Amino acid sequence: MKNSIYILGIESSCDDTSASVICNKKVLSNVVANQEVHSKYGGVVPELASRAHQQNIVPVVQQALIEAKINKNQLNAIAFTKGPGLMGSLLVGTSFAKSLALGLNIPLIAVNHMQAHILAHFIKEENTNTPPFPFICLTISGGHTQIVRINDYFDMEILGETIDDAVGEAFDKSAKILGLPYPGGPLIDKYAQLGNQKAFSFSKPKVGDLDFSFSGLKTAILYFIQKKEKENPNFIKENLYDICASIQYTIVEILIDKLKNAVKKTGITHVAIAGGVSANSEIRKRLLYAQKHWGWTTYIPKFEYTTDNAAMIAISGYFKYINDLHADVSVTAQARLKVNE
Repeated sequence: MKNSIYILGIESSCDDTSASVICNKKVLSNVVANQEVHSKYGGVVPELASRAHQQNIVPVVQQALIEAKINKNQLNAIAFTKGPGLMGSLLVGTSFAKSLALGLNIPLIAVNHMQAHILAHFIKEENTNTPPFPFICLTISGGHTQIVRINDYFDMEILGETIDDAVGEAFDKSAKILGLPYPGGPLIDKYAQLGNQKAFSFSKPKVGDLDFSFSGLKTAILYFIQKKEKENPNFIKENLYDICASIQYTIVEILIDKLKNAVKKTGITHVAIAGGVSANSEIRKRLLYAQKHWGWTTYIPKFEYTTDNAAMIAISGYFKYINDLHADVSVTAQARLKVNE
């Protein structure tokens, strides 16, 4: 088929090795290899992550091609994550993508990981709507918390961002304070379903209209737990569900308040979420509420496109490919990269 454009996407920014093949805007395969090794350390160990990527990348790419039912000679381009992320991890994906593109004599496409999270909304899926330009996107993950105005596929403007910690970190650190294993964010979400979100109250940080701050909240949670445990050593055990529900409620309230401000300031009512924390059930619930009661049109990604995955890299690569935005083999990985770079 002459009109079929096959893009292989490679994602290796943190601790997941992923490869995906898309044909035009449809995902044919999206393979992710997780690294279990980090859970016993309570966080991602960069050196171990890059070693695991080296072991995983060939079998993961091979599996993606098998599942897509194509061979490597049918590929039109190779897209890879150039940043932001862990330098060692990024280098594995970058080197592999360069070698494969050179070997196959096809274009190489460098993708900004943060842009890719947002562009995952343009993957062609049944029963999902794609947002029209311009729209607002709340990108929330372990490393980022931003409100971005999306004017076009690669024209993005940061309206507000965190001045300290990211929201994913706030969830994971709160979980650590409660003695929950890493990654703790999904566990807080799970236990919050069983608790009372108004059981305990935590104050919200006072920062700019569209900016975020989570370091003070983390400290407040730590002091609150320490004080309560002095009074009752079994406090966490006896109140775990209520504590998780209250923490989650506070964090989501902060996110929704800022989104409200962004809608008010821009007049844009098409609102999307992206990034790992967009898998959180409470933020999804609140966005559906906003759609029903506040006149917003909301766009919530499928769970498999929220965490780090190569399908979002491949779809970004597709849009870059059709716009001739190819990379040179001299392209380098970048640990730090803003969404509008």
